[in-house]
Amino acid sequence: MKRIIIRAGMTPFEQFDAEYLMKHNSIGGNVGNLIYQYSIFRTLMTEGTTITPDYYYYEEERADEINANFDLYVIPLADAFRKEFVPTLRKYTKLIKKLKIPVVVIGVGLRAPFEANLNDGFSFDEDVKAFVSAVLERSSMLGLRGEITSKYLTRLGFREGIDHKVIGCPSMYAFGRDLKIRETNITKDSMIGVNSSRLAPQNVLNFITRGMEEYPNHYFIPQWMKELRLTYTGTHPIADLSVTNYPVKMSDPTYMNDRVRFFLNAQTWINFLKEADFSFGARLHGNITATLAGTPSILIPKDARMRELTDYHQLTHIWANDITDSTRLSDVIESADFQSPTRVQARNFDNFVEFLNTNDLEHIYKETNYPENVPFDREMAKAELLPVVKPITGISIEEAVSRFESYFPAEEQKIVAAQKRDKAKMAEKDKKIKSLQGKLNSQTKEMKHQQGTLNRKAVRMALKTADLFAKK
Repeated sequence: MKRIIIRAGMTPFEQFDAEYLMKHNSIGGNVGNLIYQYSIFRTLMTEGTTITPDYYYYEEERADEINANFDLYVIPLADAFRKEFVPTLRKYTKLIKKLKIPVVVIGVGLRAPFEANLNDGFSFDEDVKAFVSAVLERSSMLGLRGEITSKYLTRLGFREGIDHKVIGCPSMYAFGRDLKIRETNITKDSMIGVNSSRLAPQNVLNFITRGMEEYPNHYFIPQWMKELRLTYTGTHPIADLSVTNYPVKMSDPTYMNDRVRFFLNAQTWINFLKEADFSFGARLHGNITATLAGTPSILIPKDARMRELTDYHQLTHIWANDITDSTRLSDVIESADFQSPTRVQARNFDNFVEFLNTNDLEHIYKETNYPENVPFDREMAKAELLPVVKPITGISIEEAVSRFESYFPAEEQKIVAAQKRDKAKMAEKDKKIKSLQGKLNSQTKEMKHQQGTLNRKAVRMALKTADLFAKK
């Protein structure tokens, strides 16, 4: 029996409602994390294997527990090589150094501008080196998301093909060696899945808005945790209200017209996009999910991470720099090659399996690329999936009131508890300040006493010296 612990906030079979997800951050801040975790679960769950999430609890104090209860630690990551992720990298580095079991990183990337300048280095270089070195002590090599990240680690002194290897995004191998993207007739009435990022360039946001106007039968699929909160409660805009061409508040037409859907698990997301005729937008996993569902999609890459994955998987796309004020989505659809990812899938999949084998990982493709016995699928079939979260504009007043009565009292309790913690911390600080002030006063008093003593001694010495000279 193989016991695996994996970096994740939930399993694909666990059904956590919106309030639980928000309270425990089971999606790691972005529901897109569920997609590549879904793929790794399905791939590594062989007969007799158990896979347990670490629930994003990775303090070094867990080392003895993990060593005693697990045989392997699998760490799937996204763009983890970035400034904001440094505290997490450091924690994982400390933990990994205390582990005695294998540790395998399946998919990690660099966050950098679209035109990445690797020669200047980054503020987090030393932290990345420490993390990668710790992982390599416990595994054969790291799996990277693309060539830009590979060049980055090579510049840091790690060897391509020995210490690290490009495997793309693990999510692309959720269902194996073959991708089947169906041919569809996309019309003005087609159901469209839309995804976007507020961090995308303005010309991209404008293009996405025009596309939504061009295809009115659309559904906007947000991914951020704060967008789940907005969808669920209708309150707290996610950004400054002056932001244009991105739905940041409940009064935006996408919310007001019940055109928003937030998914609580990977399977319902995939199932929903199977019913769509087309998907487009600036979210990597928003469009990869469509690809897994067999739905034609167009990605708009905005940074180095998306660029290297677009290149590696040949994802159907349009570059942001090619979008002008006159670019129409219907024209892009007309010239798009939706089958592009299918032509490199087999090659990429074989490379991925080779990576798994290099790290001695058990997986469902050991004997054949087309296994009939997939334990994950059996478990998934038994799961009672929670439905998609609709905005409060699309539900009954009774359901809205139920959300309010359940969510806000708990939030108020959290605020009160936080205020109490802050008050206790302030009281402790005041106590320390008073203690330090007391010590300072005591030291000042002692210094004054010593100063007085020194002054008296100095006067006596001066008088003695003067008397001595007078006698001469």
